[in-house]
Amino acid sequence: MARTIALLGLGLWGQCLAQLFRSSGHQVQGWSRRSGGDPGACLSGADLLVSAVSMAALPGLAPQLSSVIPPGLPLVSCSKGIAVDTLLTPLGIWNQFCPQARGLALSGPNLSAELRQGLPAATVLSSRHTGLAMELQHGLSSQQLRIYCNDDPRGTELAGALKNTMVIAAGVSDGLGLGSNAKASLLCRGLSEMGVALRALGGQPQTLYGLAGLGDLLATANSPLSRNYRFGLELGRGKTPAAAEACCEGTVEGIPTTYAIVALAERHNFSVPIAQQVLLLLEQRTTATESVASLMERDLRPEAKLAMEVGFSPQ
Repeated sequence: MARTIALLGLGLWGQCLAQLFRSSGHQVQGWSRRSGGDPGACLSGADLLVSAVSMAALPGLAPQLSSVIPPGLPLVSCSKGIAVDTLLTPLGIWNQFCPQARGLALSGPNLSAELRQGLPAATVLSSRHTGLAMELQHGLSSQQLRIYCNDDPRGTELAGALKNTMVIAAGVSDGLGLGSNAKASLLCRGLSEMGVALRALGGQPQTLYGLAGLGDLLATANSPLSRNYRFGLELGRGKTPAAAEACCEGTVEGIPTTYAIVALAERHNFSVPIAQQVLLLLEQRTTATESVASLMERDLRPEAKLAMEVGFSPQ
């Protein structure tokens, strides 16, 4: 069934989504900060709201729509990150200001540059509203974008955010020229670290190994199309954080996410050594070489402990 979709945010990701929706026969009514105007105006006649704004813009946008979004309207959040000040995920912010909407999170290995070229991809649509998620899964899927469902929006959002910090670290590894062996070891540890965070913050461990976790990590940790990877690559090559960020088109969401996940780890008492080293790099309190050395000097322990950390019990 064709839908009338209100789309908030017309950056690279928002434009990509608009193209996908229109090619599937849906009507799209878009709004962006750059064009200005009333964001609530695009909701006229809409039966689905899709948010693709940056994480930085969301805390200012959601309150504007608190009295405009009708009760029960499906709201698909496509933003990734964790707010540094409130430590909320995108759906957490929407739920705070617009609890009347039925929230869903869309996340996965969806590099917008590839999708704009017509290349295929898969993504996950996550919500506690299982029936609604399945309805939208069938309504929004296309030959180019295949949509899967899960019922763990918390874990889906956390995985999609945390992988950006790990991708920065992967870029640093490549910038230093450490090779495939070191990078594979780093990503394995990074996946474990993401699992520790998900488990501590209320996500489901199995979500880590789906499209929003491992899938997104694999796609972006090796791709120059990822802003987070390019940022880390330039850090590894010796650039300052400001100079590295200037090399990236658009927002590097992994930067504020790193600050947020370290703050969450301190609040909830769990360990995120890779994120802590990335934070030290961002604050220029260490060098890329020193950061790698610090990670390599960590205590040796059984590999089975990694599986236990992310929620798998020994047989």
